[in-house]
Amino acid sequence: MADSRISIKDKAKYALKAHDIGNKYSDLALPRASVLVPLLVKNNELHVLLTVRSMQLHSNQGEVCFPGGKHDSKDRSDIDTALREAHEEIGLPPVQVEVICKMVPIINKDDILVTPVVAFISDTFQPRPNANEVSDVFIVPMRHFLKSEEHTSTPYETGMLVHFFTFKDRQTLKSFTVWGLTAQICIIVGYLALGQNPSFKVDFDLDNPSISMDKCLLTKYATSKL
Repeated sequence: MADSRISIKDKAKYALKAHDIGNKYSDLALPRASVLVPLLVKNNELHVLLTVRSMQLHSNQGEVCFPGGKHDSKDRSDIDTALREAHEEIGLPPVQVEVICKMVPIINKDDILVTPVVAFISDTFQPRPNANEVSDVFIVPMRHFLKSEEHTSTPYETGMLVHFFTFKDRQTLKSFTVWGLTAQICIIVGYLALGQNPSFKVDFDLDNPSISMDKCLLTKYATSKL
């Protein structure tokens, strides 16, 4: 069991590190934010940890998202932002996070440059949600974001697809909807980490995902409100 678990993790780490962007895009003149994509191996399967935004927040209340938020002046990097926000939101100590890579940023609907920071955490981590920001925390098998059974999509005004996934937690019996930017990141990370194609149509090139995402970023950047 242990050897199998390590091989799953090592395979994912190797695949994801190949798509690390380093300091690329650091000169783009947009407000910045980061999200932490916390991966873990449980029951010999790769999972991702997600949160639900508190109803007390001013925007996007009740939506599923990753731990994360806007860059603070004290943050030295996009990674610092993601780690700080995860610590504040769910009590995840930065020293317990193994950062694997930064992926190509995505410009959200508010013209904020959002950088996904992919990392591994322990399967024994017990979240301590900050009730002012997070109302729930749950984990989902990554393969869920590559299957068509609980997936739908619709074209956005830009012509890009907006993906929706439903997920029912078997332990708590709670149902969640993962969509938009969060769903898009889950699809890409799942595809890269597991080496399996999505069973539905996607916007990025499966043969060259980084180049495809790079083109999408620069196209959106050219039309953003600088």
